Amino acid sequence: MYFFEFMDGGLLGLNWWQLILATLALTHVTIASVTIFLHRSQAHRALDLHPIASHFFRFWLWLTTGMVTREWVAVHRKHHAKCETPEDPHSPQTRGLKKVLWEGSELYMAEAANAETMARYSHGTPDDWLERNVYSRFTWQGVGIMLGIDWILFGWAGLAVWGVQMMWIPFFAAGVINGIGHFWGYRNYDSPDAATNIVPWGILIGGEELHNNHHTYPTSAKLSSKWFEFDLGWAYTRALESVGLA
Repeated sequence: MYFFEFMDGGLLGLNWWQLILATLALTHVTIASVTIFLHRSQAHRALDLHPIASHFFRFWLWLTTGMVTREWVAVHRKHHAKCETPEDPHSPQTRGLKKVLWEGSELYMAEAANAETMARYSHGTPDDWLERNVYSRFTWQGVGIMLGIDWILFGWAGLAVWGVQMMWIPFFAAGVINGIGHFWGYRNYDSPDAATNIVPWGILIGGEELHNNHHTYPTSAKLSSKWFEFDLGWAYTRALESVGLA
């Protein structure tokens, strides 16, 4: 009896609106990890992170996405190098918006299996013991551990929390940014590709909404450029910098 009572609410015993807030908080940490660590620091070398910050982001991404750093970085770098051409791994201009929006993660995985892409574009990514023996080797075990954590913390509702966590990056990062961010929005700059700023306030996706700005200045750690634009990822980066972590 106690087991079933416990699993109704888990350790935290949250009500429905607290569960929503907790889910948003967890997914937001994942978004921050993608934009700060994978995108700005690893793919574009726009900032240096303290090892403590880097290892936290790597560990969190292992738990919540199962993505391998070198694979994500290589695919993203190829996207910039071959943008809007048939060789672009996920351009809606060549593959169609529907394909990229709903199958963005599948496109990433297909390109990550390309040995030539990995060899050419993955240089400089982590290659330590943890990366070789844990993060890259046991990709699905991390998200399995996260499932257990959610189940213990939130009870049966944790299964839904985990499901949202697993869908968040494939939809918003791989789908929305790579799809809508190359199809619809406004442009501050006449970049040689179709990249757009989806909205001027980069909050939900950590600043990645400002995609035209990024494609114009890809090695800038700050994605906002106009006075009315806001890049939450940049605010987090400055906060990390203020305590010596970036």
